[in-house]
Amino acid sequence: MPELPEVETVMRGLRARLEGRTIRHARVHRADLRWALPPGLAAELTGARVAGFRRRAKYILMRLDSGTSVLIHLGMSGRILIGPAGAREVPLHEHLTLETDDGWRVGFVDPRRFGSVDLVPTDAEDSHRLLAGLGPEPLEAEFTPAVLSAALAGRRTPIKAALLDQGTVAGLGNIYVCEALFRTAISPRRLAGTVAGARAVPLVAAIKQTLAEAIAAGGSSLRSYVHTDGELGRFQLALKVYGREGEACERCPGPPGCAGVRRIVQSGRSTFYCGRTQR
Repeated sequence: MPELPEVETVMRGLRARLEGRTIRHARVHRADLRWALPPGLAAELTGARVAGFRRRAKYILMRLDSGTSVLIHLGMSGRILIGPAGAREVPLHEHLTLETDDGWRVGFVDPRRFGSVDLVPTDAEDSHRLLAGLGPEPLEAEFTPAVLSAALAGRRTPIKAALLDQGTVAGLGNIYVCEALFRTAISPRRLAGTVAGARAVPLVAAIKQTLAEAIAAGGSSLRSYVHTDGELGRFQLALKVYGREGEACERCPGPPGCAGVRRIVQSGRSTFYCGRTQR
C-alpha cells in the first residue's frame, strides 16, 4: 500500500495540474470501489473549480470551491494517472475520470478496488470516519519527542506495532517504520513503553528525516506505485533494511558476528532489521 511519501508525491502531482482549474467533465465508471461511491459524485465534480489540496495521513483531500472535499484513498493498488485529454477508450480498471478546462485528463485506476473515494464538507474533513482519531502528522511541528513519548508511555506492544498504529502517528507504514528504527538502532521487538523518553528524541528525528528523503525521491516503487506521470519513485534504491533479508547491513558489513538483515513477521507484516545493532 502506498505510504505517506507516495501519497504526498501523488498529491503534489495533482496540485500542480489541477489547482485553480475547472473540472469540465467527470465520469464514474462503476458504482463502488472498497465501498459504494457517493451518490451524485460525477454531478458534484462536473463544473467545480479545484480550490486546493491537503494530505492527511495516507489520504488525499481535493478541495472544491463549492465547500466540498473529495477524499481519495489509493488502497493497495490504486494510482492516479494524468495525461492529455482526448482518449476515446477508458483504460482497464479506471473507475473515475476527470477532464479539465485546459485539456488534461485525470484517471483513478485501481485493479484490486481496495481504494475509495468519498465526499465530505471541507470544514468537517477531520470528522470524516476515516480521518477521525488519527494521530499527529509526523512532518509537522506538533509531532515532538514529548508527544510521541506520551503516546508510547506504558504500552507493552512492540514499538513497530505502536508506530503503525495510526492513532499514535498518522501516515506511517511498514517500509518507513523499518527504516526509521534501523537509523536509530532500536529493535522493532522492543516494548513501546521503553522507547518513551530519551529514545524518542532520535526516533522522531529519524522518522522526519526518512520521510523527507523519501518524498524528495518521489517515494518507493516496490509494487504498483507510480507518480501521476507514470514515472517510478526512487527511494527504494536507498532502503537500508526493508526487503534486504540476508544482506549485510551498512553498520556491520559482514562476519564475524553479523547474520545480515533479518526478516520476522509481526502482526502479519514483514519486519526487516539488523539483529546485531538494533537493541
